[in-house]
Amino acid sequence: MEFRDLKAQYQTYKAEIDSAIQTVLNDANFIGGKEVTELEEQLADYIGVKHCITCANGTDAMSLVLMAWGIKEGDAVFVPDFTFFSTGEVVAFSGATPVFVDVDRDTFNIDPIKLENTILKTLEEGKLTPRVIIPVDLFGLPANYPEIEKIAIKYNLLVLEDAAQGFGGHINGKKAGSFGNAATTSFFPAKPLGCYGDGGAIFTNDEDLADLINSLKIHGKGENKYDNVRIGVNSRLDSIQAAILKVKLKAFTDHELDDVNHVYKLYTERLNGIVETPIIPGGYYSSFAQYTIKLKSKKERDGLQSFLKEHGIPSMVYYIKPLHKQGAFTNLIYDNTVFTVSNEICDSVLSLPMHPYTKPNEIEYICEIITKYFS
Repeated sequence: MEFRDLKAQYQTYKAEIDSAIQTVLNDANFIGGKEVTELEEQLADYIGVKHCITCANGTDAMSLVLMAWGIKEGDAVFVPDFTFFSTGEVVAFSGATPVFVDVDRDTFNIDPIKLENTILKTLEEGKLTPRVIIPVDLFGLPANYPEIEKIAIKYNLLVLEDAAQGFGGHINGKKAGSFGNAATTSFFPAKPLGCYGDGGAIFTNDEDLADLINSLKIHGKGENKYDNVRIGVNSRLDSIQAAILKVKLKAFTDHELDDVNHVYKLYTERLNGIVETPIIPGGYYSSFAQYTIKLKSKKERDGLQSFLKEHGIPSMVYYIKPLHKQGAFTNLIYDNTVFTVSNEICDSVLSLPMHPYTKPNEIEYICEIITKYFS
């Protein structure tokens, strides 16, 4: 049994994927070209924004936006405490200070009330200038953008949506990747829409921002790559990966998103009342990068994970520690007691096998073993 079965997906679309790769090999156009341009157009159309700029990976995507916005030393960027390291890493890499915010226990996403309290505290301290909020669409569920964007307007802050796990999710039809001033995603293989290597993209309706990022991602180019008008980086999506993503995007929109939500429903029907199952607020739709349950304690969680492993069932813990406890951020001083939810869920969450090709009998078996553990 696979935690996320990329092999099953490949076998289903082997002919289309192999043909797409072979076309790039035949054309020998490995950087840029029509594959990348067509993918960007398709992604922008799907998300519902004017501009999509692809790049080398999801971390670069966030870094490029912060670079374009001129985020620097002395700036405060607010990020959820419970997320993957890169969301805080890109802030520190820019020279700014990541300010961690506790999350909502039901959704795992940044808590808007705690966000505003943290912004006010930062303003009162007067050491940093609040500039940006980076909400994360964790496990496929968009963050609470209706409230976050109100807070951003109130305090004159920019919003950068980290939709690396949220691609395909939406709030009342408005898709993840279209919130805030700009958004980013990752095409890491295990993401809802993944390639066969690294890749990322930036989404925005801001034409000036799009032009600037298109320059920054290719060594600060001007009219062409030999006309360098600013200091930039080298961050491009390979044509082979773009060709693969075009095939996978069609599969994603045709059936994969629906299929993974069917898996969610099957899991939840069987596990309700046994463990805490994912909560999807009204009007929200998740792309389910992971199906994550909550247990009562670390002991119970670790015991269940070991029991699943004994029965050939893979599972994962996202995440073993919150950002404020990461060694890379030991230079920052935080009150550990503020992060009550992040501290709790790092010890109690467990993600089960989840992908569009999960078979009903596999779900039944997993749920049977979980039920057996508690009985």
